[in-house]
Amino acid sequence: MGDILHSLPAVTALRQAHPDWFIGWAIEPQWRGLFAANGCRPRTPGMPLVDCLHIIPAKKWAKSPLSPSTWQEMRKVRREIRDTQYDVAVDLQGAVRSAMFARWARTRRVIGEAVPREMPAKWLFDERIATHGVHVIEQSLEVASAIAEENLPMTLPLLPREPDADARAAQLPEPFVLLSPGAGWGAKRWPPDRYGAVARNLAVAGYSVLINSGPAEEHLAREIVAASNGAAHILSLDMVGLIAVTRRAALAIAGDTGPLHLACALGKPVVGIFGPTDPARNGPFHCRSRVLRHPESVRDHTRRSQPEAGLLTITPEVVTEAALELLQEVR
Repeated sequence: MGDILHSLPAVTALRQAHPDWFIGWAIEPQWRGLFAANGCRPRTPGMPLVDCLHIIPAKKWAKSPLSPSTWQEMRKVRREIRDTQYDVAVDLQGAVRSAMFARWARTRRVIGEAVPREMPAKWLFDERIATHGVHVIEQSLEVASAIAEENLPMTLPLLPREPDADARAAQLPEPFVLLSPGAGWGAKRWPPDRYGAVARNLAVAGYSVLINSGPAEEHLAREIVAASNGAAHILSLDMVGLIAVTRRAALAIAGDTGPLHLACALGKPVVGIFGPTDPARNGPFHCRSRVLRHPESVRDHTRRSQPEAGLLTITPEVVTEAALELLQEVR
């Protein structure tokens, strides 16, 4: 989710600079809600950015790589992408797997960064763009600018609107703060009892507190509710619902996780609680934010299960203070 959201500003800039270009995107199925559609069809407010969405269930394929059904699905998706007849394929993720999928398009040009996230990926690119930005959003914009042959400006991404989801979100008590306690792995995950303490503090300050509970995160949400003495309330949201709710939030608080980047992409103020990942590269960008990180935290993407030591030095009081400062700024 974070990789997609970090790429969206670049593709939005391409779309705005060249509204007549045909743009497709290949994604895992769980993230289709960021585009609110699949297949190829005319753009609408419900699908404002891309003309075509290709669903690649790569994680499912990886679980049974030798299955005949896997090979059948792979051939079908590869044929679908090739038949769309793209002129250029761009890998903004910088992984070997994403670069391989880019080559499925059989385009004249496959473009990626000169120094991608996974170095072997560069050998799958026909053109390698040297990037100089620190943040991944800046790097993606540099790649997109090279494709457009012009300097593209930073812009908030185009995200879909769904009327029913917007109507449901409009019924929530306002003003509210949205907590997202999940993370890709345990080392990035601030403890639930601390989120609960923040919820209590914000409730005293007059804010409703809602918890975004994604798949497999229900236990975290329940722990927060218990620690908050009932001040926080759980929302079970699909991606379309999360976009609608985030649009109405006064503030979002989270670690280095997709919902934090979504809030920033929607122009909402955010408090980011960081540990082993570097906010200079992956943190909030182009939105009002407070990033909290211990100076001794070291960049480490090892999938450890326990919270990183520096993350544990960040107290609920510090997070509450940062949140209230931001909320006061945006009033």
